[in-house]
Amino acid sequence: MVAKTLEEFDAELARAHMRGQWQYDELLVQVIGGPKPAGVPYIWKWREVYPRLVEACEVIAESFTARRNISFLNPGLARGGTTHTLLMGMQMIKPGEVAWAHRHTIAALRFVVQGHPQAYTAVDGEPCPMEDYDLILTPQWTWHDHVNRTEAHVIWVDVLDLGFVLALNVPFYETYGEACQPERRVRGEFVQQRAGVVRPVWERPRRQNFPFRYAWREVEPVLREMAEQPGSPYDGVVLEYVNPMTGGPTFPTMSCWIQWLRPGEETKAHRHTSSAVYFVVRGEGKTIVGDQELEWEQHDCFAIPNWVWHRHVNRSREREAILFSVNDIPILQAFDLYREEPEVSLHGMEPPPVPAEVARRPRVSG
Repeated sequence: MVAKTLEEFDAELARAHMRGQWQYDELLVQVIGGPKPAGVPYIWKWREVYPRLVEACEVIAESFTARRNISFLNPGLARGGTTHTLLMGMQMIKPGEVAWAHRHTIAALRFVVQGHPQAYTAVDGEPCPMEDYDLILTPQWTWHDHVNRTEAHVIWVDVLDLGFVLALNVPFYETYGEACQPERRVRGEFVQQRAGVVRPVWERPRRQNFPFRYAWREVEPVLREMAEQPGSPYDGVVLEYVNPMTGGPTFPTMSCWIQWLRPGEETKAHRHTSSAVYFVVRGEGKTIVGDQELEWEQHDCFAIPNWVWHRHVNRSREREAILFSVNDIPILQAFDLYREEPEVSLHGMEPPPVPAEVARRPRVSG
């Protein structure tokens, strides 16, 4: 009996929907050196996005259950998405309009570009006002609708973990059946009221999938107070929006950061296995990603794929630049797959030391 060649044996296995492990050796050679970036660096300019949002309001007279969302699709991703795990876009609703209630297993967040105290997102019945640069969470499987009670258009950035959920093949979706869900009116019933420094003892704390609003008027002062701290050599003075119940990331799948670049600041280059999407809150500058320069200004959005070297530059010598970003670090950390070069700890710096005169101060008993 003539022995089969390896190629013939491999073909026979393939016809039986099997494969020899020895064939993976070639694949292992290809991945030596780490992952290849998924997608390409890309920027979506506000001056090009805004007119299309306005036009969408003209061509889509009534939004009904659909959203007037313009999604940002990375030209380097065949399956769509802004990065391989995240989908970013911008949405606009007209004066007096309601974007109908629905829910899904995709986690989503809204970072407000142009808002008003009388515009809000209702999440599981809790109205969350949408003022400029507020961050509103709509966790997975929470009912949410958007309501504009003003006489002006309201605009926000959407970011969803769509790519990750689709990769796991768990994209559940359900409409509420009516434009709006019933809203809570008594603030004592709000889950958000239990996310502060005090909470009811007789209740079990809800740690995930709860409505929450990070008001910009509370975030910006903290960012300014931190502006003179050393910060990160790779990201400047960067703060994370934390889950107030757990102290962990914003979502189990997404972390939100707000970043302050001092006038003229240039950060060092690094890369990591996470991807990120950015929105320019204020300022002008550029982000060098690999051999490409993304020139940005206020309200532009851009994407940085995973495992590509990048650094930021604040082009202004007089004013700070502020960037809001969303990354998929929590997914990678959950499976111990987060890597960074140069290798640094995300939380490796200790708080500033206690001044000597304070350390020597005697304690006064109560």
